[in-house]
Parts: sequence; C-alpha cells; structure tokens
Amino acid sequence: MADDSINGALRVAEEDTQDHGHAGQKATLKLVVGAIGIVFGDIGTSPLYAFRETFAGHHKLALDPDHILGVISLMFWSMMLVVTLKYVTVIMRADNKGEGGSLALLALINGQTRTQRWSRGIILLGVFATSLFYGDSMITPAVSVLSAVEGLAVYNSSLGPLILPAAVLILLGLFWIQGLGTNRVASLFGPVMLFYFVTIAVLGVISIIKTPGILYAFNPYWAVMFFVTDPLPAFLALGAIVLAVTGAEALYADMGHFGRSPIRVSWLSFVLPALMMNYMGQGALLFREGAAALHSPFYYLAPQWAQLPLVGLATLAAIIASQAVISGAFSVTQQAIQLGFMPRLRIAHTSASTAGQIYIPLINWGLMVMVILLVLVFQTSSNLTAAYGIAVTGAMFIDNVLLTVLLYRLWKWPWYYSVPLLSVLFLVDGAYLAANLTKVPAGGWFPLLIGFIVFTLLTTWSRGRRLVQDRLREAAMPIPVFVASAANSAVRVPGTAVFMTSTPDGVPHALLHNLKHNKVLHERVILLTVKIKDVPAVEDDGRCKLEDLGRGFYRLVLQYGFMQEPDVPAALKNVTGCGQAFKMMDTSFFLARQTLLPSAKPGMPLWREKIFAWMLRNAESAMEFFRLPTNRVVELGSQVEI
Repeated sequence: MADDSINGALRVAEEDTQDHGHAGQKATLKLVVGAIGIVFGDIGTSPLYAFRETFAGHHKLALDPDHILGVISLMFWSMMLVVTLKYVTVIMRADNKGEGGSLALLALINGQTRTQRWSRGIILLGVFATSLFYGDSMITPAVSVLSAVEGLAVYNSSLGPLILPAAVLILLGLFWIQGLGTNRVASLFGPVMLFYFVTIAVLGVISIIKTPGILYAFNPYWAVMFFVTDPLPAFLALGAIVLAVTGAEALYADMGHFGRSPIRVSWLSFVLPALMMNYMGQGALLFREGAAALHSPFYYLAPQWAQLPLVGLATLAAIIASQAVISGAFSVTQQAIQLGFMPRLRIAHTSASTAGQIYIPLINWGLMVMVILLVLVFQTSSNLTAAYGIAVTGAMFIDNVLLTVLLYRLWKWPWYYSVPLLSVLFLVDGAYLAANLTKVPAGGWFPLLIGFIVFTLLTTWSRGRRLVQDRLREAAMPIPVFVASAANSAVRVPGTAVFMTSTPDGVPHALLHNLKHNKVLHERVILLTVKIKDVPAVEDDGRCKLEDLGRGFYRLVLQYGFMQEPDVPAALKNVTGCGQAFKMMDTSFFLARQTLLPSAKPGMPLWREKIFAWMLRNAESAMEFFRLPTNRVVELGSQVEI
C-alpha cells in the first residue's frame, strides 16, 4: 500500500503523461521514481535477510555451490512467475475504476457475482486475505528495521547491545510522526530508494565480477535439480525463499496511485535487475568465503569502510518500507469501514491538499504496541522471519482464487489459456503456502492468530450490522402512511430537519421518537441515507438522489465510493429541487443510537453478540464520521433486538 501523501502530485503527473514531448516524459519519470519509492520498499528490503535465512534459518541448507545456485535460481523464477507474470502482467489488468488491492478486487467481483451461490464464500475469502494483511503489517516494520540495524554488529561486534534499543527508538519515532503527516518527507522516498537500489546493485555486480559462475543461476535447471536431488530440504527452503517476493501484492494495491505503466517500467527495468544483481552478488560471496560471510552476506558485500553508511541507507529503506505498510493499514481500514466490515473509527486528515492522506489513531497505536512487542519477544530478525511469510503466501493463494473467478466470470477467458496459467500459479503459491505452514510452531502462528481475530471482528460487525438493519426495516412504518397521518396532525415549525437512517425504506426511528417526545415536525424533513458503492469513487454529478415524498418530506440518498470520505454538509450544499438552499444554522441533524437487546431468536451466537455490542459502543460517532456540525446534532436512543 502506498503512502497517500504524494497521491495528489502523482495523479496530476499521470494526467500530464497524456501530453506530448518533454513534459510528458518528465511526468512519466516522476511517476516511475515515485513508484520506486513507495511500491517497492517491502520487496526492496528483502535482500537484508531473505538469502541469509535459506542457509542460516530454521531449516539450514548445506552451503555448497549446487545449493547456492538452486536457491538463487528459485528466487529468480519466483520473481518471474509470482511478481512479473501473476501481478504485473495479469492481475494488474483487473482494476476497479483504476483502483487495485484485495478489497477493490473483491468489490469488483462481488458486483458481478452477487447472485451466485458461491459468492458468499468468495467474499469471506477476500475478507480473510484483508485480515491477514494486518498480521503482515505488524511483522514488516519489525523485521525490516531490525534486520537493517543489525548491520551495526557486522561493522563492529561491540555495537551489538545497541541493536534492540536502536530498533525500538526508530519504530517509536516512526509511529509518532504518523499523526503529523508525512507529506514533507514523502518527496524524499523516491530518491532515497533509487539510491538504495543503485547501491545494492553495484555491490552485487562487483561481487559477481569476482565470481561470474553465479550467473548460471538464471538457468531453471538448477532450481529443478535442487528439488530432484534434495526434495525435502528444497521444499522447506521455500519458507525462506518466499521472503524474496514479500511485497509483491503492493504492486497491485498501489496501481490506483501510480498507474500500470510506471509500476511495470519500474519493476522490469530497474527494481528486478537491482534485486537479482544483489542476490547473485551475495551468492557469489558465499562461493568465495563460505560460512565466514553467512552471518550477514548483505553487509559483507560492502568493504568495511562502507558498512556503516550502508547500515544508515538500509535503515532509511526499512523506514520507508514500514511507512508504506502503515499507510496501507490506514487505507485498508478506511475501505473496510466504507464497505461495512468495520465500525466507524476516528479518521484524521493530515493534509489540507490531499484527501487521501489520512491517520487513524487506533490503528496506529495498536500497530505500534504489537510491533514493539514483536521486536522485544523475537529479539532478532532471524527469529522474526519464522513468523514472516505465512500471511503473505496466504493472501497470494487467495488472490489466485479471486483471479480464477475473474478469468472465468468477468473476462471469459477460454480454458486453454486460463487452465495452464492457473495451474502454474496454484502450484507455485500452494507450495510456498505449504512450506510456510511448517513455520507455524516457530512463530508463524502469530500472523495467523492476528488474521483470525481480525476476520472474526470484520465478519461479526458485518453480520451484526445486517441484523440491526433487518430488524429496523421490519419494524419501520411505511413512508406514505406516516406522511399522510403526521403531516396533518403534527405542528410544523420553521427550519430543516435531517434524519440520518441506514436503510432507505421506512420511517427512521429517530423521526418517530422526535415526534413522540417533541410533538413537532419541521417545515422541511429530509430522510437521509449515505450509501457506499462497490466502486472506488462516485462522481459529484452522481452523488445525490432526491425523491419528493410530498408535504415537505424528501428522501435523499448520498452515494460515495469506498475510497471516498462522506461529507454530508458539503454534499447538502449542492442539493437542489427541495426548496431553498441548505443553511447549516437552520438545519438540525437527528441521529439514532441503538442499544442492543437479546432476542428470543438470536441471529448470532451470544459471544458474537457481545463482541458486536462492544464494537457498537466504541464506534466513532456518526457526527464526526459524516462531518456534521457539532452544535446542530440531536441524538435519540432506541432499542433493537438481534
């Protein structure tokens, strides 16, 4: 996920690419550099630990030329199949109005297959993939920063005791600055990562020149022979080799910010060659020095005088990778709220010019606590890699299932194209997932536990919200009946009353309670429903749907995309056809706050009802979420059985 702080500039630049000449070339170059800085931070820091873990991790391999060539060959072909073929070539063609990512893909598929019997299963798989992301977003900052700072001990072993305190301080600072916004530093991300990739490529090339035989690893023969001669060690090694492709899903998720072409150009012409040169350089180093360089082949590629600056550069790259994941957690959370899988949370805007740059305090501090705990409990990046990978491979495998639906139901690919492609992808991702499942006892349980907890919360909220809406709909009085009876009997007072309701059918409970207690109706009554569509954005001209119910009553539906943030007062200013223009000082907003009661026929198990009730109590007020003026809001309570 990208740091949305530079989205505005990037979108402008993307539009500029339509122009001809040097201006278009400069805009394209800016997008490419921006993509290198944001999209590839996670996969770009993998050389810090991925190659080392295949030989020094929990399933150690014999350090000989055949195994070194086999591992690097597997890394290269994994990048070609998983990153280049699956994400860059195929999945990035599936955009939901220009946006990518698991939730965007899920919304796209759900919009086309909602009537199918198996559509609910597809939705649950997509939600679980999103849930696994939260486990990954906790591990990525911990392992990236810790592996970078561990270079201090490579430079000077006496600095070893400083590694944990330094990593914790860096992470504390990283999470602290989130509330301030990252607009100022985001412009540096691209140049820093550009310099980082050039540096690791140059270090790799220098090592390759000394041992050019490592280039044989491009031949898939060595990957195949690895499995033929040592099938079990090769299978177990996949659990570490997959670390080389963690972050591949970010290419698809960030497509809406940068566009397909800049990401493809960045990957194929720059990032992929830089990564492979570094991995091959590390392999060539182990060819020459063996176990003496195994402690940290990434840092041993550099001469001693350059190791400390390399630690600083790698730490900056790790911070950038972590920033992208944290920003991604904010974006995913916002999408989940809009799509009805999470209760409303407080969302702060850290940029006056870029709407997409947001900060969610609850997510930020929750991530910070978990990341710091991970660093303190696991102590080393090698221990953390045991927990790393299972969430990524699980999400990648689920992406294959979603891709299957996409190919057959939406794109209508013929079987002789889709079956071979899907067979290869399921085989590769299935092997990686199975290998990572062997790491569950050593730490892989952590992202799975986080994923299942988040999945339970998301599905509980979605189910409970649907039950509440059904109960309210069942008890609601038909609008025509209410208008005919209440309009003649109630006293009408000047002004406008806006009654917020989650369902566009029936009379809102807040309206009934207001009439019951205050015995008056305003001259103009608006029954307002905010709907989130299965598209990233809804244009302004399609925002409002107004229906005149007669006698001063109107039904208004405001539509937003799941990437947009509802702003009710701003939308009301553009509403016409229902009398005078809206003035906030003459408008009162009435909200209903539900209290849950146990039902004789419960719609959920008791433990899930308690979780839903807890989430409902702690949800952000609709007043804040919809940006209603604080001095114009009236809340009325109601009781609902579920």
